[in-house]
Amino acid sequence: MTLSVLTLNLWHDSGPYPRRVERLREWIDRLDPDLIGFQEVLRGPDGDQAASLLEDRGYHLEFAGAAPFWRDGEEDNKREFGNTVASRWPIRERQSLRLPDGGDGETRAALSVTVDAPFGAVGFTCTHLNWKFNHGAIREKQVAAVCDLALQNRPRGGFPPILVGDFNAEPESAEIRYVTGLQSFEGRSVSFLDAWRVAGDGGPGHTWANENVYTRAALEPDRRIDYIFVGLPKATGEGQLVSCRVVCNDEKAGVWPTDHWGVYAELRADPLPES
Repeated sequence: MTLSVLTLNLWHDSGPYPRRVERLREWIDRLDPDLIGFQEVLRGPDGDQAASLLEDRGYHLEFAGAAPFWRDGEEDNKREFGNTVASRWPIRERQSLRLPDGGDGETRAALSVTVDAPFGAVGFTCTHLNWKFNHGAIREKQVAAVCDLALQNRPRGGFPPILVGDFNAEPESAEIRYVTGLQSFEGRSVSFLDAWRVAGDGGPGHTWANENVYTRAALEPDRRIDYIFVGLPKATGEGQLVSCRVVCNDEKAGVWPTDHWGVYAELRADPLPES
């Protein structure tokens, strides 16, 4: 038995969103993930973007707002911009956290839930960090806070914690090195496994790629900034990374699912066979 996980930045309702919805649903139906972490989700008086996207697919949803969102002329329709967790199984606990910011109006959040999976409780955390290239110092504070949240919400003795999201930082950055146990911050350190590094195909794994016309407009280099992180597997094998791949990365009739590419991973959910 495996546990399947998807992380994807929805790019809120930008671009040709009604057509993008079709592409997003196509990929979600193809992958059929057990757990999803969405970033850049809108929720407000006119509805819940993630709930509408997933329609009657049977997911349990939780949302954490990070910032107000509206466009000129939409002052009466102030929505929240944030993160959504979708779970195939019931969510019994949830905790949201407003992350440290730089005081410039850009605010971010993390959402951590406990899922009642058939093989036991699973702690699942989704986040979205500051986006600017020169915000590394802010992301360092944010990533330390979100790692603490994910570790605090791990069910005692249970499945390894899972942390996903758009980290807006490359694998060599201090932020990601901290998550993966390669660097400490102020005498503190943690250690999660990077699913792509452990179980990807050995390629660059870019999730921000100029092949995508929506991405190309930003004039930024190709890079890997979206991640699935997992705590070390249990000695009996539960939580072991089985596979990881980049997804939501194709175009049809000129329409891409979103401006980011997603990451999808499968983890062992049952013990290793006895030798």
